[in-house]
Amino acid sequence: MSDLTGRRYGKLTVAGPTEQRKNGYTVWLCRCDCGGEILLDTRRLQRGTAADCGCVSKVRPGRRDITGMRFGRLTAIEPTGETVGGSAVWRCSCSCGGEVLAPLHQLTAGYRKSCGCLSRPARKEFIGRRFGRLTVTAYAGKRDGMHRWRCRCDCGNETVVGQTPLQTGKTKSCGCLQSEIYRENLKLVDGTSVTILEATMDRLIASNTSGHTGVYLDKRRGKWVAQITFKGKTHYLGAYAEKQEAVKARKRGEEEFFEPFLAEFAAKAPQDTADGGP
Repeated sequence: MSDLTGRRYGKLTVAGPTEQRKNGYTVWLCRCDCGGEILLDTRRLQRGTAADCGCVSKVRPGRRDITGMRFGRLTAIEPTGETVGGSAVWRCSCSCGGEVLAPLHQLTAGYRKSCGCLSRPARKEFIGRRFGRLTVTAYAGKRDGMHRWRCRCDCGNETVVGQTPLQTGKTKSCGCLQSEIYRENLKLVDGTSVTILEATMDRLIASNTSGHTGVYLDKRRGKWVAQITFKGKTHYLGAYAEKQEAVKARKRGEEEFFEPFLAEFAAKAPQDTADGGP
């Protein structure tokens, strides 16, 4: 048996061995710098799972002390005294400034590495940046897990756009860009004359009472339904209690289905040049 008498472990100084044994290991009397005493077996001392009598770490005997240890973006502050599935729950600070309670086994296994900030898109600094025809003017808050930005379009209108559609280029205008392209014909695309209006847009039929293409009232359910027809196929966009929500869904559908189609054809269409060249 190695003599640990006089050795220091954190705030503890080993005073000497006792007659007690724990799982075959010698139990030692340890004195803390605060004046307290604690009995610890050889294995706990050598593994460093206790660094004081409990005056600082508040770790109960038999519990691992991870005070100050980092796990990803988390730093363990103190145990809460609670347990989950037999694992001590620790209060941890995150490098983003947040705090979270996490069970020890999740921290040591690598399942918890942040307060949750890693699992959601971080807010960017978009004010003043341009995305297509849009210039970001202000942060508009967060809704449905997405950061949203207030933008001014080159046409003069304002709109609120999600951070992801801006970053991916899915939304490039307040809606005026699609309207302008729709009014034009792209000709001689792959040798075929294409009318964008006929190829992509479903017209407002006479029986439509909403005043918006692709939005109608389902009287049986008492809800406004949004849908879109693209290349001969009708896509259901949801049913809403408020007509304006259905109109918004229809607009999102136009961005999803029409914009990529139009961008593809615009890229293939012959470009006019100032000098009349090819």
